[in-house]
Amino acid sequence: MPFKSIELFTGAGGLALATHGAGFHHAGLFEWNRDACETLRHNAARKAIPGMANWQKRVHEGDVSGVDFSAFDGVDLVAGGPPCQPFSLGGKHGGMEDRRDMIPQFIRAVREAQPRAFIMENVRGLTRQSFATYLNFSVLQLSYPEITRKRGECWETHLARLQQHHTSSPRRSGLSYNVVQRVLNAADYGVPQCRERIFLVGFRCDIDAHWSFPEATHSQESLLHEQWISGDYWRRVGAKQPTERPGIVVRRWKSLQERPATAPWRTIREAVAGLPKPSKSDAPLGEIHNHRFQPGARPYPGHTGSPFDSPSKTLKAGDHGVPGGENMIAFPDGTYRYLTIREAARVQTFPDAWRFEGVWSEAMRQLGNAVPVDLAAAVAKSVAATLKQHGSARRGA
Repeated sequence: MPFKSIELFTGAGGLALATHGAGFHHAGLFEWNRDACETLRHNAARKAIPGMANWQKRVHEGDVSGVDFSAFDGVDLVAGGPPCQPFSLGGKHGGMEDRRDMIPQFIRAVREAQPRAFIMENVRGLTRQSFATYLNFSVLQLSYPEITRKRGECWETHLARLQQHHTSSPRRSGLSYNVVQRVLNAADYGVPQCRERIFLVGFRCDIDAHWSFPEATHSQESLLHEQWISGDYWRRVGAKQPTERPGIVVRRWKSLQERPATAPWRTIREAVAGLPKPSKSDAPLGEIHNHRFQPGARPYPGHTGSPFDSPSKTLKAGDHGVPGGENMIAFPDGTYRYLTIREAARVQTFPDAWRFEGVWSEAMRQLGNAVPVDLAAAVAKSVAATLKQHGSARRGA
């Protein structure tokens, strides 16, 4: 019997594609942004990905605050990336006082649906020292989701009750989860982008999971070795090796002589290989969609683009339109160009069959908010494998 899941804050579908690929059948996909919902619906209608025909009727557009998640009691997984503006390094850092904070809604979904496991991802900014208490608070709430905030109770008192419960013996009465957390760099898992995200993964305490985060499969050291020691990279991509060694290579010359066992980080050049030259119109180029040239790219201090032969810098959504530097390619000849939507999708490891709705800035916002598909897949497949080992027993069985 297939695993069932629900996902909050689905966005353009990066995490949903990953969990789908790991074997989870979505019972509900929740998202408030209309363009993102259109992206999900249109791809479902087109059957862009095998087995996703039922997605179209699973998309729920609107605020999750009014959703009764007890209707999904017994699902195997709750997943989602709550809006990260309160904790983003590029935002205003409102944290727990920010009304945009949707982590409490994710916790409520876990409490009401009581899944066997959950996956929550967010920006690395959540790990900043200024948010350390809130991160700990969130982990404790996810560990004991039934210990809710009382009417009129301040969050500090609620935190104290959670801490007291956590340090009590015995403490495993009621619904509880074993929660682990880790910051992962997408480039270390084959994504052509240096993008750090924090993942919180929990298994219900009746499951003896023995789970840990999957180990990295790729490394910067391996890429530098291929580029500057063996030269294999340049032969593989059919490009001429530059004559001047970067400073990082000069500083680490001795340590780079022996290639690591990991695969090399993937670069923008490799990510966009095979794509035709961007179009000047919105018309698709054969089977390639969302590949329109966007004029106006220019470097300026703090926004210098991403080198073509390195992983991309972190793609960002931005408050007003699209940030300049992170969404530009810096070519070896000194020219610059904005990534097309399709190129950005490849950087985020979305399949080419996945089309994005909305104007360029809105589609890029969807991509900037997304978790890279291949990064999420590494976590989701590992969680699915553990759940498979433990069958489909429900709590209390």
